[in-house]
Amino acid sequence: MPGLVRGMARTAAVVGTATATRNAVNRRQADKNAAAYAQAQNTYQQQTAPPPQQYAPPPQEYATTLSQEEVIAQLERLGALKAQGILTEEEFQAQKAKLLAI
Repeated sequence: MPGLVRGMARTAAVVGTATATRNAVNRRQADKNAAAYAQAQNTYQQQTAPPPQQYAPPPQEYATTLSQEEVIAQLERLGALKAQGILTEEEFQAQKAKLLAI
């Protein structure tokens, strides 16, 4: 019996050592995988980051020339807004000057 117990103790020691080693290797590999995953995520985010926002230049007052009918229609709308009291006389005159300056 003492030989049997000794053999079982030796087997238990070997198995325990093997288990501890396997756990350490698994832990180390898991840490490596987590670091590689984090690095891949950072690389992906840097590669897919949107380009910096570039703003368009402010629009010019009237980039295109308006036809005579369009100018008349705009003046009629301005006159209606002035008649309703939405535009003051100064605002009306300023907009009228802009339209007629085209």
